Amino acid sequence: MVGPIQGDVIIRLSPVRSLSSTTAAVEAIRGFIIREGLRVDDRLPAERDLMRRLEVGRSTVREALRKLEGMGIVQRRAGSGTYLMRALDEDTVHLQVSLSLRQTELLNGLEVRRGLESEAVTLAALRASGEQLGRIEELLLAMEDHHDRVGTGSGRLDVQFHKAIYEAAGNPLFVQLIGSLNDIFQTFFTNPLDQPGFAERSFPFHRHLFEAIRDRDPDAARLHINAILDVVEEDLKAAT
Repeated sequence: MVGPIQGDVIIRLSPVRSLSSTTAAVEAIRGFIIREGLRVDDRLPAERDLMRRLEVGRSTVREALRKLEGMGIVQRRAGSGTYLMRALDEDTVHLQVSLSLRQTELLNGLEVRRGLESEAVTLAALRASGEQLGRIEELLLAMEDHHDRVGTGSGRLDVQFHKAIYEAAGNPLFVQLIGSLNDIFQTFFTNPLDQPGFAERSFPFHRHLFEAIRDRDPDAARLHINAILDVVEEDLKAAT
């Protein structure tokens, strides 16, 4: 279904006036969704229209949409546009979380991630559908192919792999909450302290994790996600 994106509808988006233009853009788009009563699978205005009406650059619009996608609110589909995935109303609350790249704060964030991911993989092992298992395996194979060709992991594919597991947990709050913390968790999929080979030792555990979820073994799934996070913690502590 294509939502109302033509005519005077988009005029209701006001220019962003904020020191944090991305945050303001997120709120402006969220307000637009609520005011227009967009329904699930309605299409949002194109990026160029959002840029013009919000009076911000393309990078700000894309970052705002990325944040909304991380919260499970929208989905960007290549060659098609951005679609609403979850209905919003005035009572919907979003968390605002920030984290510096100091070692202590990264370790604090890792503790939060460990608790959420341990429960998410446990539930995924119990609840994942065949289609969801197929998606997780597809991403794992893409990660392994990238690793074989390049010699290192892909942060982008790693993010998608873990997100697919959150979705398979069967509780949309995992996707929404972890999405709200995405800026924190993103640091653990890339290289927060420019450490050579950061967390590369965790790569083999991703296949073990998938196999545990596929085999409906929640204890093994919890074991392997913690093995991944143990490597991240060790490398964070080793960084100077």
